Amino acid sequence: MGIKIEFNPDLALRNIAEFKAGKRKEVECIPEKLENGKIFEFLKEGQRNYWLEGEIPLVETKGNQQLSRPLASIVIIEATHLALEGKLFTKGKYKVIDVFNPKGKKIYFEAMARIK
Repeated sequence: MGIKIEFNPDLALRNIAEFKAGKRKEVECIPEKLENGKIFEFLKEGQRNYWLEGEIPLVETKGNQQLSRPLASIVIIEATHLALEGKLFTKGKYKVIDVFNPKGKKIYFEAMARIK
């Protein structure tokens, strides 16, 4: 028996419409308005590890690893594992460094390296 843990190179959250429809908690979704310098909370199911020593992309997920292009560059400032109702979760806080134009053609990350 092993420990199931996932390493994530990005923070993938759901569209805020899922919260408004009652399908997700607000902290599981991308906030309606991302602002540089603002700190937000997040919640992800599963025991996840994030890189805490630099910027990572914030992306939107539709599930099954269907991810958007980066919406923002963030820094995870806190991540904690916990059990809720018999399931493992990772909760934490992230700070928005730079909000991107998701429809633009500019490349903001190359693998784990932020391109400025």
